[in-house]
Amino acid sequence: MIGDLRAETVRIPGASGDEIEAYLAQPLDSDPRGSVVVIHHMPGYDAPSKEIVRTFAANGYAAICPNLYSRESAPGADPDDAAAAARANGGVPDDRLVGDVAGAAAYLRGLPSSNGKVGTIGYCSGGRQSFLAALEVDIDAAVDCYGAFVVGTPPDGFPLRVGPLVQRASELRAPVLGLFGNEDKYPTPEHVDELEKALTEAGKPFEFHRYDGAGHAFFAVDRPSYRPEAAVDGWKRIWTFFGTYLGA
Repeated sequence: MIGDLRAETVRIPGASGDEIEAYLAQPLDSDPRGSVVVIHHMPGYDAPSKEIVRTFAANGYAAICPNLYSRESAPGADPDDAAAAARANGGVPDDRLVGDVAGAAAYLRGLPSSNGKVGTIGYCSGGRQSFLAALEVDIDAAVDCYGAFVVGTPPDGFPLRVGPLVQRASELRAPVLGLFGNEDKYPTPEHVDELEKALTEAGKPFEFHRYDGAGHAFFAVDRPSYRPEAAVDGWKRIWTFFGTYLGA
């Protein structure tokens, strides 16, 4: 791990030319490096999401987390309020997500230390959005951590209104790493099976790992759902995957 890093709040261009807030962290040295767009989970642009950004910087990557709820809240407002407003609207529209992630990727490629390669990683709803980015955005690799509704649709009353993406498997533009818990309900093991089948039939590069005894949000150290063995192995898979496709 690299010890010294800088973390700060920045403004970046997002969808439709909107300026949005983002959290950036990067090592202090000037060595060329790959970069990662961290797509936050549905609870929002919060402290755990920012900790993940710093973790990537501590391991040699420049990383940025765009605040996907910037338009739902004034600067400095409680992130929980913005997340609640976004959920009330059914989540972030797909086209807006694509524009925000594309803006974040362009920002990372513009850093002096960039080697030109950018990946995405997302958790829960962000996992689906990372897969969506691999369909729509010029990126080099994508990690889907238990992304809900890449396969299937949300049930009635669920605070997310999105459609499935599995039927677009042939359009995938970047390799995908998928990390899933076998006790998850969104996505279920059957959903993961369906996505695996679609990617295999489309001849796309992907790598899936599934964990017994783990459900949704097994990476979340601040929740009862945290499963240390699955999370530790998952991080090892992430470092290997991004090391292959982005360079450290």
